[in-house]
Amino acid sequence: MKTITPERAAELVKNGATLIDIRESGEYAAENIPGARHHALSLIGPETVLRAGDTVLIFHCKSGGRTAMNAGMLAASAKDCEAYVMGGGIEAWKRAGFATSARPARAPGDNTAQGGFLQRLSSLFRG
Repeated sequence: MKTITPERAAELVKNGATLIDIRESGEYAAENIPGARHHALSLIGPETVLRAGDTVLIFHCKSGGRTAMNAGMLAASAKDCEAYVMGGGIEAWKRAGFATSARPARAPGDNTAQGGFLQRLSSLFRG
C-alpha cells in the first residue's frame, strides 16, 4: 500500500474516500478525525472493513507505526478498493493543521498550536 500525506488524504476524503481509524476504542473515543470510520486493528478481519459504496480507503493510526506494520493485512481487508496508509497518523493530521474531535483546524501558517504556547514563549523574549 502506498503511503500518503495528511494533505493528500484530506483531498481524497473531499472526493469521497473513507478514512479508517485502526486505533483501539479508547484511543478513538479520546480523539478522532471527524468522519473517520473506526475499525480497531484487533478486530479487523477479511469481512469487517468494507461497506457498500467504498472505493478508496485510507488507513491511519496514532503515528503511522501500526498501519505500516500491518499494511499487508489492511490491504487484504480492502479487497478491490484503492487503499492507502496515511503517514504519521492522526499526529501528522494535527501537525498539518486539520481538525480532530478534540481540536479545531488551524489556518495554514498559524503557529499558535498547543493553546498559544509558542506565542506566549516568544513574548517572553521580546523587549
